[in-house]
Amino acid sequence: MPQNVPEFRFSDDALKLRQFIYEHWCAHGHGPNLRTAHEATGLSRREILEAYKQLDLGIMCIVDQDTQNFNLLKAPPFSSYPSQAQVFVDGRFHCYAGCAMESLAMCMMPPFAGKELRIEGYCACCLAPVTVVTKDGETLSCTPSATMIHVSVSPRDWNKTNIVSMCDAMNFVVDRDHALAYEKAIVRRGVLFTMEQARKFITGTGKARMWQYDRIPDYMRPQRIIDGIRALGVDVSGWGE
Repeated sequence: MPQNVPEFRFSDDALKLRQFIYEHWCAHGHGPNLRTAHEATGLSRREILEAYKQLDLGIMCIVDQDTQNFNLLKAPPFSSYPSQAQVFVDGRFHCYAGCAMESLAMCMMPPFAGKELRIEGYCACCLAPVTVVTKDGETLSCTPSATMIHVSVSPRDWNKTNIVSMCDAMNFVVDRDHALAYEKAIVRRGVLFTMEQARKFITGTGKARMWQYDRIPDYMRPQRIIDGIRALGVDVSGWGE
């Protein structure tokens, strides 16, 4: 999934598969395998794989295309494997979010309307617990109150092959001092988002998922992303901007 992919449209098969993935993950807390996708959509194995290739290119999911079963690794805001953000619905563990940033967007999906989602995370620096409660696109509470999201990779390096490293770079920190300590530990500078800035950053995408069945692919346009983040009041100098 390189940057600056020319614009394209998803096929009907890709749209059908994407909708099913969202519905399945919201309902079950994990992604579907090929048989489950086949039974739900009526698509053949070949049609599912071709649809996954489109969705991967359009940054709707990440599949391991070197595997025969096209293992589904991520379908933002969801992650198939443990991440820094565990999401609880109705007091029970539901799933892992793709990253700290994406965890704030999950409550915007239609199946979670009216529900409080509790995110249990931790500081990237010291592993101290972080708890965030969200509902209908709003952040209701955050403990500790000074918690921020640290992003240690510039958009210029997002999605060069896939979004795994990009998601890995978006982490909770309990305050600015812990962000600085984390930067020293990983020998990399980064950029800090307040929880409000992070919510605003993710809202456009969060309110499109599942609400717009024919939503077009996402495109990685680094300069446009940086300009948008700067417009939120985020200091992007840590990325050399």
